[in-house]
Amino acid sequence: MPDLFTLDKKVVAVIGAGSGIGEAVALGAAGQGAAFVSCLDVNDAAASRVAADIARAGGRSSAATLDIAADGAVASALAAIVGAHGRLDAVVCTPAINVRKPILAYTGDEFDRVVRVNLRGNFNVLQAAGRIMTAQKSGSIVLFSSIRSLVTEPGQSVYAMSKAGILQLVKTAATEWAMQGVRVNAVGPGVIETPLTAQIKNNKDWYDAYARKSPMQRWGQASEMVGPTLFLLSDAASYVTGTIIYADGGWLAADGRFNPPGM
Repeated sequence: MPDLFTLDKKVVAVIGAGSGIGEAVALGAAGQGAAFVSCLDVNDAAASRVAADIARAGGRSSAATLDIAADGAVASALAAIVGAHGRLDAVVCTPAINVRKPILAYTGDEFDRVVRVNLRGNFNVLQAAGRIMTAQKSGSIVLFSSIRSLVTEPGQSVYAMSKAGILQLVKTAATEWAMQGVRVNAVGPGVIETPLTAQIKNNKDWYDAYARKSPMQRWGQASEMVGPTLFLLSDAASYVTGTIIYADGGWLAADGRFNPPGM
């Protein structure tokens, strides 16, 4: 039933579309037949490059600068899309930042910076998209959480807290807006090769340790987050709301023990 998974006639906004998972999702949404893809990113040049790639492939797209942590910015950006296209069917938000430091070394400014982008920024997206979609009685919102919403490691305190908070925001919004025809879900990536994880990739021992933790014995690619995300945006997920799809290569299924002899 291929029509279940199409994004035909849908107006989609992808925030963080300039690189990594956001870029892959924007290109994927266009490839899956979205009527229009708005590429939003704090880096205008990067967003414009992705929008141009979509246009060259025959899709319809535009780009705009957006800092999700700036008060009022998300509401203005999404309102502009509605003004141009009459509706907004889907919103995906991927941006996050991380400061990897032990709790005792964290500064108040670092705490505030991570929380402002990861929690306040995602709340801004959720609220702005929710106002539009509850009024039009339809829509799907996908925020990006992480395996860190459930498991963590030294140096991940504030990041993990923020990713758990995103999941709780998703669940709450889903319960508040279900009767208005709005679905809200999250994707929880495992370790994915993106600009955010470049620090790890540049350290071979660290990179290899993460690969060995996964039952698949490898990192994920940004392109592998497209399928779970577009599923949640599509009509195939019409009865899916208030939940998270972990796309982690089995990371959460394994407890890190060695394989017993004979296995």
